[in-house]
Amino acid sequence: MAGNSFGKLFNLTTYGESHGPALGGVIDGCPPGVTLDIEAIQNELNRRKPGQSAIVTQRKEPDTVKFHSGIFEGKTTGTPIGFVIENTNQKSHDYSHIKDSYRPSHADYTYDQKYGLRDYRGGGRSSARETACRVVAGAIAKQVLKDVEITAYVSAVGTMKLDKLYTELDLSQTESNAVRCPDQTMAANMETYIKEVRSKGDTVGGIVSCVIKNVPVGLGEPVFDKLHAELGKAMLSINAVKGFEYGSGFHGSTMYGSAHNDAFNTDGSTKTNYSGGIQGGISNGMDIYFNVAFKPVATLIQKYDTIDKDGNIVEMQGKGRHDPCVVPRAVPIVEAMAALVLADFYLLNKMY
Repeated sequence: MAGNSFGKLFNLTTYGESHGPALGGVIDGCPPGVTLDIEAIQNELNRRKPGQSAIVTQRKEPDTVKFHSGIFEGKTTGTPIGFVIENTNQKSHDYSHIKDSYRPSHADYTYDQKYGLRDYRGGGRSSARETACRVVAGAIAKQVLKDVEITAYVSAVGTMKLDKLYTELDLSQTESNAVRCPDQTMAANMETYIKEVRSKGDTVGGIVSCVIKNVPVGLGEPVFDKLHAELGKAMLSINAVKGFEYGSGFHGSTMYGSAHNDAFNTDGSTKTNYSGGIQGGISNGMDIYFNVAFKPVATLIQKYDTIDKDGNIVEMQGKGRHDPCVVPRAVPIVEAMAALVLADFYLLNKMY
């Protein structure tokens, strides 16, 4: 299966399935001599792991990362960093009912058609559990980037959406609630709403916003390897993502150029930032900000019709442990993928 690696100079290859013995990865291209805070890496995993609150999947996994190579006396050696995250709480029998049937809006049908077989236990390789590996690599990438600050937060759940810009929010409050919304009143309302949706056996989508500060000028390449294009690819590679916009995004299409242009200050910074910190595909030193839209989880704990592998209409009801809304746990994943992109371009920029 191709498509298991991400990045050029700072490269991550992941392996493993949702209900296999373990997940893991190999990070190649990490510079030597980087002092790693292993506790910080584990903390990033803890932010993503299942069972952390009443509004996420109740699968209980410690998600403890073990490093097997590339680190000596607390520092990176410049050789491949190998790591593993063991699966300890699989309940594969929860998925026996879909062995010969396809769940709507999942990868069941497409994987079966492409490969001629599929691991139906929790989605196998197509499961979002794979993103735990990205979070490990992203946590290391953050430590390579040092002064760059990457902060994601939940800005919408269903139709409930923050009407404030990130500059009007106290982003330090993001981790103070289960939803990971920096507005406490909205967070409480979102949490109540997610619980109501779950009680009906349904799911709901949402938006994760991300702000990146202290990005050096010059990251990104012209034409095909633009910084925003790589960020878009990274975000769209995350399970359940249906949309990506940066800077003024789709709203920018409604504006006049006279209002949208970012006028310069004498130091090269800009008076406004509709460009979202990227111009010509290259970072300009201003804050990079973007939104990532997540669809509702496809597994519903209610009865619905679908088809089996022979094309027969069959009745199905979702079982197992699933998130009623993925966005609270997606926050560290968005940060991780942003860090991987920036680390790659950071190393590439040092070659000039």
